[in-house]
This record gives sequence, structure tokens and C-alpha cells, in this order.
Amino acid sequence: MTDAFEARELMVERQLAGRGVSDARVLAAMREVPRDAFVPDTLREFAYADRPLPIGCGQTISQPYIVALMIEAAGLRPGDRVLEIGAGSGYAAAVMSRIAARVYAIERVEALAVAAAERLQRLGYDTVEMRVGDGTCGWAEAAPFDAILVAASGPAVPPPLADQLQVGGRLVMPVDEDPYGQRLVKVVRRGPDDFTEQGLCGVAFVPLIGAHGWAEPTRNTSPTPPTVGL
Repeated sequence: MTDAFEARELMVERQLAGRGVSDARVLAAMREVPRDAFVPDTLREFAYADRPLPIGCGQTISQPYIVALMIEAAGLRPGDRVLEIGAGSGYAAAVMSRIAARVYAIERVEALAVAAAERLQRLGYDTVEMRVGDGTCGWAEAAPFDAILVAASGPAVPPPLADQLQVGGRLVMPVDEDPYGQRLVKVVRRGPDDFTEQGLCGVAFVPLIGAHGWAEPTRNTSPTPPTVGL
């Protein structure tokens, strides 16, 4: 086995299964997708560490456990159509593509989106479609979605995302309760106007910027902590 393969096996065994992630599809997908291909070359030796890593433009690739936890909470199944907000390096989209039929990923930072799209194409993840844009507005022409995952924290679930969720669909995202803490929530659409919410855990994510999220930060805004499970 290669060092990267061994590191990936240990990541799945210790960081994911060891912490209670039990969905066999999620564990298999995390075992298959090479996280080292989605981080900067200078950080490849840390690709399977139990922490987020910077990917440029003030963004991060999430801690492996948080990626697995969110995907498991979303209950992805074969045949699902998934929307991801905050695609970053494309890693989570690649993992989800091993389970779902189609993944639509939005990244607001053009440089990251272009690099992620090229990377996904080069690595053969051809069921992922990437676009640059305001993720808080969703992807109306591809809706409805069976699952929506948001990798940035907003003050509340953006109404367009709730509208684009299929009845029976699941949305997982971090929500700001106050300036000092966020909670990861799972929202299920039970009917046209019927949504239920379940709190999962405390987290710290970069802010969800957009028309239905937070305003663009000013130069004097303090840096937001990287994605990590608390």
C-alpha cells in the first residue's frame, strides 16, 4: 500500500468510524477519494490530519470528520441530486459524487471554483457540475434537490435553499446563534411549508456571504476561524 492509501485508511478508521460515523456508503466514499489531491502541494503531508487546512483566498478544506458527519447527516442515497454551497477545493463534492447521482456545487470565489472544476475533471469526477456564484440563491434551474449541504455559516437557512429542497429532502448547514458560536443543523422538508430542524453539534465555519447570508466583510473585519468540529 502507498503511504497516502494507508493514511486514508487510518483516517477512516480512527477519525470517522472511531467517532461514530457508521454509514457504510460515506465511509467507502471517504476511503476512495484522495484528500491529498485537493490540498495545496505544500500541505500534502498534512492531508489526512484531523484538522482543516487552508486552500487559499481565505478559505479552508474542512476537517475530514466534519465532511463525513455532514454527508452522513444528509442521508445521501444512490440516485440523489445534491447541491453543495461553498465548494472550496471540490473535495466534499467528489466524496458526495461517489454516493449521489449528481452533485451541483457553487463556489463564490472564482479562482477556487475554476481550480476545483479543473481538478474534478482531471480526476474523473464527471458527475459534479461547478459554477461561480452566490450560493445563498441556490441553483434554481437544477432544483429540486434531495439534499443540500452548506459549508459556510449563515444567520439562518437562506429561503431560496429551503424552497429548492425536495419534499423529504435534507439540508445540513452551520447556523450562527450568536457571534461566539455556531451549531450544525439538519433541516428536513416534511411538506410544502413544513420543515423540522435538529441540532447536531457545535462548529466554527467561515461566513456564508451573499444576498441571503452575511454581507461582504470589510478590510477591518477580524478573520473568521476555519472549519473545525468543536
